[in-house]
Amino acid sequence: MADKELKTYTISIYSENNVGLLNRISSIFLKRHFNIESLTTSQSEIKDVFRFVIVVNIDEERVKKLIQQIEKQVDVIKAYYHTDEETIFQETALYKVKSSSLFEERHIQNIIKESHANIVTVSPEFFVIEKTGFRNETDRLHQDLAPFGLLQFVRSGRISVTKSKMEITELLSKFKKDN
Repeated sequence: MADKELKTYTISIYSENNVGLLNRISSIFLKRHFNIESLTTSQSEIKDVFRFVIVVNIDEERVKKLIQQIEKQVDVIKAYYHTDEETIFQETALYKVKSSSLFEERHIQNIIKESHANIVTVSPEFFVIEKTGFRNETDRLHQDLAPFGLLQFVRSGRISVTKSKMEITELLSKFKKDN
């Protein structure tokens, strides 16, 4: 019997960059009532191949079925899933704060330093802090900065690489030779 324990899985989807694919992939999650915790897309390590990184909290049986459904999409080359233990992952957050806080509240400078964040922009009206780390770290900095006049906050989706070698490059090389 399959283990029904909910876990965080990072799904990596390698695909062509065609219009409508994101909609078709998200509809797979919608039909099965799975919430997407995080979604990031970018160019992959392979020319003209894009990568979706999707984070979900489900059991392993369901993530396997999701991968099968995703791979049925015409534009999808290959899809993989990994646990947090099998990946190296981060998120980046930006925090826009009133400039008066930086100059009038010395404590905020200590918060920035202790969180290993960086000030990326300073203007007379606001300054922007960048923090890269795990979700709990960006959340903690958000909570610490809120009392100082947090004007805006945005966080990226998860970006990740696997600890083990991915077979996608070899798969595509073989495919190109066969065609």
